[in-house]
Amino acid sequence: MNIDLTGKTALVTGSTSGIGYAIAEGLARAGADVVLNGRDDQRIANAVKQLAEATGSTKVRGIAADVGTAEGAAKLTSELPDVDVLVNNAGIFEAVPVFEIADDEWKRYFEVNVLSGIRLARHYTPRMVGRGWGRVVFVSSESSVQIPTEMVHYGMTRTAQLSVSRGMAQEVAGMGVTVNSVLPGPTLTAGVEEFIKGLYPGVPFSEAEHKFMAEGRPTSLLGRLIRPAEIANLVTYVASEHSSATTGGALRVDGGVANSIIP
Repeated sequence: MNIDLTGKTALVTGSTSGIGYAIAEGLARAGADVVLNGRDDQRIANAVKQLAEATGSTKVRGIAADVGTAEGAAKLTSELPDVDVLVNNAGIFEAVPVFEIADDEWKRYFEVNVLSGIRLARHYTPRMVGRGWGRVVFVSSESSVQIPTEMVHYGMTRTAQLSVSRGMAQEVAGMGVTVNSVLPGPTLTAGVEEFIKGLYPGVPFSEAEHKFMAEGRPTSLLGRLIRPAEIANLVTYVASEHSSATTGGALRVDGGVANSIIP
């Protein structure tokens, strides 16, 4: 299958590292003009340079904006009025006992993990419809269907994304624009590595990874952390012309962690 996104502009939020950066790289290798996003100017500059060197693309740029706020989302859409592919990847997570999560934290998680994507999709999707083609992807998580006890507030936001994505797909039915959610499982990123180290202080990471998968995610059929490029492969497909019949879906790339036939 030859995926060619030449001439398409793709925005990936939260893309200076981890899954977001891997998705941006996958889209750039497919020929898309990629716009990276993050909150820090220097991190964006470093990521743009790294991505351009890795892919040979001359059409990589970045915009600093905190999409977890209304002001940041407005800044981003002002500087980038139109995209063909929107990947809502920005998100936060942290382990906190559910009865210790304060109101402000519930609100902050909803703002960053849910409203960020809603705001951007609300701007870009109707404009895609006007052009007759577009792809919107919400990067959710298997935690949306298998709520982690240690991160209920995180799981809540990921479940909300599935509802938003499905509803938006229904709204633009038959208009040439698809909206989908992608559900990664536990993935080897810097943030997850630090999270696992925090769970098993003083334990070598290779052993800590094994313990986490065995104890925390025992339903994994891979038995290992997923690599970011494996997530990017699915998102690149969903962003392409080849996925034209895939919309309103919750697409798993979770290594079989969610113990169900469908999400």
